[in-house]
Amino acid sequence: MSTILVPFCDDDRAEAALKTALLIARKYNGHVEGLHAWRTPQIIAGEGVVFPSESLARLTDESKQFAAAAHERFDRVIKAQDISYLDIGTAADGVSCSWREGEGVESEIVGDYGRLFNIIVMGRNELGTSVDWKATLEAALFESGKPVILAAANGAESIGQHVVIAWNGATETARTIAVAMPFLRDAARVTVLMVEGGFVPGPSAEDVARHLGRNGIDASTMTAAPGRRSIGEAMVDEAATAGGDLLLKGAFTNSRLRQMIFGGATRDIINSSTLPVLLAR
Repeated sequence: MSTILVPFCDDDRAEAALKTALLIARKYNGHVEGLHAWRTPQIIAGEGVVFPSESLARLTDESKQFAAAAHERFDRVIKAQDISYLDIGTAADGVSCSWREGEGVESEIVGDYGRLFNIIVMGRNELGTSVDWKATLEAALFESGKPVILAAANGAESIGQHVVIAWNGATETARTIAVAMPFLRDAARVTVLMVEGGFVPGPSAEDVARHLGRNGIDASTMTAAPGRRSIGEAMVDEAATAGGDLLLKGAFTNSRLRQMIFGGATRDIINSSTLPVLLAR
């Protein structure tokens, strides 16, 4: 987890994500890069309609102001934690950071540029920004090929001390466990959680715990009934009640289109989790 990308705007969701990313960077001597996507002015005019150049210039100036405000907020957090700016290719002893701006749609930029990083950390709070963070999250998951940590809306004081695996027997969750091995090996506690009714044909939670043990990871198991909750809500509730500070979940076990239309455990976790969630495909 030595390179971490944080899509960043001037809002609380991004600041929570940055602070979460810095917690990870301190654990793994990592580098955090803040990325701000310029919201390119979109001009739609009918035939024969001329869009005033001064209006286009005003929209461009607004984009520059948004970028400057985002960089200022990023810089305040970085300076408060006494972290140095360095080029991402420069070897460093300790945590370092950098800032990057790109022109275009955030989801497209993150989906492409995110392929270079070990992990992408994002926020979930929609207040204060017009950026479609869910579109960016889906692009990060499906286009970058890298795991994503969705930070808690209010940030986190710790991450990875007690890791809860939301086990459903699926291939995507198995991959998530594989990419999260650094967190699992360093955790003080690991719990494999299975929610009744939220399981596809596959190994049991006990099987997962035994194989983690063979990898030097001491894991316990727990099973919960959803009751009136959805499967995703039950996963979040049980993980929080158990004292977890990082939830692992394979993203979109069912088809992406089906979950976009009908919802699913991934959607419920994305919308409601009070814990940081590590998602992978």
